[in-house]
Amino acid sequence: MDKIENGIKELKIIKIKDLLKKDLKIPEYQRPYKWTLKNINQLIDDILNFKDKSAYRLGTIVIHNNKDSLDIVDGQQRITTLILIFKAILRDTTLQAKFKELIQELPNLEYKNSISIKNIQQNFQEINKRTKQIEFDEHIVYFLLERCEVVYIELDNITESFQFFDSQNARGKDLAPHDLLKAYHLREMQNISEYEKKKLVQEWENLDDENKLSELFNNYLYKIRNWSRAKSARYFTKNDVDIFKGISINNNTKELYPFAMLYQMANVFVEEYNSHSSRKVDFNTITYPFSLDLPILNGKRFFEMISHYNNSITKIQSKQNNETIELINNYEGNYRTGDKYVKLLFECALIYYIDKFGEKELDKVIDKLFIWAYTLRLKLKAVQLASIDNRALETDIFKTIKDANEHQEVVNIHIPILDKINYYKRDKVKEKFKNLGYFNDSK
Repeated sequence: MDKIENGIKELKIIKIKDLLKKDLKIPEYQRPYKWTLKNINQLIDDILNFKDKSAYRLGTIVIHNNKDSLDIVDGQQRITTLILIFKAILRDTTLQAKFKELIQELPNLEYKNSISIKNIQQNFQEINKRTKQIEFDEHIVYFLLERCEVVYIELDNITESFQFFDSQNARGKDLAPHDLLKAYHLREMQNISEYEKKKLVQEWENLDDENKLSELFNNYLYKIRNWSRAKSARYFTKNDVDIFKGISINNNTKELYPFAMLYQMANVFVEEYNSHSSRKVDFNTITYPFSLDLPILNGKRFFEMISHYNNSITKIQSKQNNETIELINNYEGNYRTGDKYVKLLFECALIYYIDKFGEKELDKVIDKLFIWAYTLRLKLKAVQLASIDNRALETDIFKTIKDANEHQEVVNIHIPILDKINYYKRDKVKEKFKNLGYFNDSK
């Protein structure tokens, strides 16, 4: 913590009126403005409930002093909402005349992200409606400007700004693990253009807007990566983010560990191949050879990896030309929680196999993995998250895929025949077991 404290340029409690006078800017790497109607109504309700107090703290603002501007590292959601509240208030000509000298000019923040623009428009309509219904008077406006305050932290080093941001959120604030990873890998992005950085961040935010990132990390990337290492993978939390931090490779790297040279060579080859003048003629580009169980390259390659696996997993899930997958997607009761857990176990193993061996004898592998995963459904009356976690750890599927040098090692893996069924409600699944020779009810 000493390093962070030494990097603090300014640390104090300031009034909202003083915060809004600062030359604030939203940097390119920031996530979109995503506060919901629930968030803004809660803030307005808090302001009304505490309007008679001598002071009301609105949290912490972390700023990076970027010489030409003050970049918002943490606090964009609150600052934006406060600006929207004041813009709605100042539609009242009486209040505008009363407070114009105190408010002066609100920060002119620039929002380029379509998600931000959409949410700002929606939230402003709600705020404007609330301020009219409640009739914000001089007392409330004065309370907002003079008595509402924030802890203002300004640092002059971007790395230390992010470290402070990470450490604050690691202490219990409501921040998703993948948000911490985004901040970490943005710091690792060196020697790439602003255009390229903006493109990578935009792709990430598009996924985040639909909550795909949370599902991608928690349900697939984290589970596969941990299960391949014979480790439990029930919930992806902020304590687990290190599993997605890897090798730092940039022009300032003077020496790499021997094991990292292989990844540096692949990194350089892909970069030089795609930037070669011949690509302007043949338009052939290649992607970095990502692998679910190998070390991650920090920075740019991490963001590319997430986009790569989102596309890859979506493609695998949409496969419709396989009889077994069609059964999994359509049998009666497949929507129940336990069945969804079993399907997730099956998908993780299938994704892992395709990631390593492509579609070699894929139909045979699908049947093997189906038997392996859905044995749980026929043996257990109640399948929990712990059930699939234990199944992944107690059997050799993920270890076999990881250690295999030939796809036949997975195709030929031994799956015990089911000698007893305790859960009879999935007739189509039971019938498939019989057809594949993995259950004989004549015994």
